[in-house]
This record gives sequence, C-alpha cells and structure tokens, in this order.
Amino acid sequence: MTLALIVNPFAGGGRAARELGGVQAELRRRALDHHVEQTTSLAHARELATAAAAAGETAVAFGGDGLIGAVADALRHVDGVLGVLPGGRGNDFVRMLGIPASPQAACEVLAHGEERRIDLGAVGDHTFIGIASCGFDSVANRIANETKLVRGRLVYVYGLLRAIAGWEPASFTVTLDGGEPRTVSGYTVAAANSRYYGGGMMLAPDATLQDGMLDVVMITQTPKLRFLARSPTVLTGDHVRLDNVEVLRARTIEIAASRPFTMYADGDPIAELPVTVSVLPGAVRTLVPPETHPEPA
Repeated sequence: MTLALIVNPFAGGGRAARELGGVQAELRRRALDHHVEQTTSLAHARELATAAAAAGETAVAFGGDGLIGAVADALRHVDGVLGVLPGGRGNDFVRMLGIPASPQAACEVLAHGEERRIDLGAVGDHTFIGIASCGFDSVANRIANETKLVRGRLVYVYGLLRAIAGWEPASFTVTLDGGEPRTVSGYTVAAANSRYYGGGMMLAPDATLQDGMLDVVMITQTPKLRFLARSPTVLTGDHVRLDNVEVLRARTIEIAASRPFTMYADGDPIAELPVTVSVLPGAVRTLVPPETHPEPA
C-alpha cells in the first residue's frame, strides 16, 4: 500500500507543517511507502485525491476538517480510500472516528486500520463530513474564520462570544423528508452527519456515520444570558435535554430563514439559504481504528 499524504502546511496554525517530519519518520519506521503532496487549495486537494485513487494509492488528508471533507468528496466519485491524520484546529472528524489526536500516533491507523464505508452530508453539489449549520452558527463561524487574534480551539469560544453580542432571533422554516413545513424562532438549525463540531462540541450526541440519516438539531429562542450560561452543556451533549433544543432525524432537510444566512459545514461556507441538505449513505471508504465502529461508544 502506498500513501499519498495530502498536506495543508498552514492548517492548524502551521501544525501540519511542524508535524510532517515526525509523521514521515513514523511512516518510514513502519515501512509504509508514501509521498507528500502539499496544497493550500481545496480544489487542488481534490485533484490530488483523484490522482491518488487512480494510482491505487490511499489518499491521506493531513490537515483540518475542511481538507478532509474535500478529499472525501473527491474519493466518493472514484471509490478511493480515505486516510486521515489530525492537523487542524478542531480535528472533529478524527475525534469522531476515534483516531489518536497525535499525528504520529495516528499513523497506527494507516498501518493497521480497517476499511469501512461512512456517510457524507450534501448541500447541492457540495458534501461535508461533519455538521452543516446556519443562523447563529453562521455568524460565529464567520467571526472565528476571520480573526487573527485567537488561535487553536479557543477561536470557537471567541466566535461564540462575539456573535452573541449582536444576535437577534431569526425565524427558520424546516421541512423534513418532504413533510409539512414547520417554523421555529431562535438561534440555530443544524444537520449533523457526525457528533462534533467547533473543536469538540458535541452538538448531536447520537449521530453516527453509518446509519444513512442526519440528526437535525434546532436551538430555539431563549434569552441571550440564558443561552450563554447554557452553552457549556454542548461540550458534553447535555444541551439536548434543554427545553429550547429539539433533535429530529431525517434523510433530507429543507431550510429557509427570515433573513439571509450562509450555511457553514466543516468550518467553511458551503451555501446560501434556502438550502436542501441530504445524506449520501456509505459514500466513501475510510480507514478507522481496528475492531471499532467509526464513532466512539
């Protein structure tokens, strides 16, 4: 097996670049044939992944969830195999798969991992691996992506605190699997393929990567101070027990809003509302830790 390491050297504040030498040393120690392809463009990453699959190689995304999602999207079209190494700020997909947080330790999965098919989410022609969300999350994501003052996982906390200051409730119209539309007022509507986003926040604690469904999380109206005080519960998933949080499940979700919002997925903008989000069951083959399911118990 040959590994094509697709690396974003600037991911995670340059973490991937700093860790690359150690990763290569570990791969050599394990006698794993590999070569490195550096990219700073998601479009280029897709091209590299497609070329790796055509050559019979495993495309290994070494960066953040955005890079992993781009590589996964390319591989679903050519039935290639996806490997991942943590190199971003949040590393939520790696967390979901139960892969070690250390890139060198994660090489164990590249050497002895099992191949499993996992679902992807889709918005139009664009796919995502984790969670697509809009509303309050749109504002918080934009702030987190634009800031140069805060690094690492704290950037998501910074985005939340900045976003709450100017937030006004919005109305969302949500239609699940072609049923009756319903309108809710509040903060966020999310379609979750995975459990985690924002560097470990467990927005959808019961979501899995192999059930052919999306968990739909709706956070409805509550006073700002109460919303802020309750925010830490998302770290453990306990927020789903709150009176202003509802979780449903569907294969297709149509979302519109009372004012313009950008939907974000895997940390990056993916579409402007209104949108239709759907699940692509078993869309991509992925290396996961041996004798585990692709999500921790």
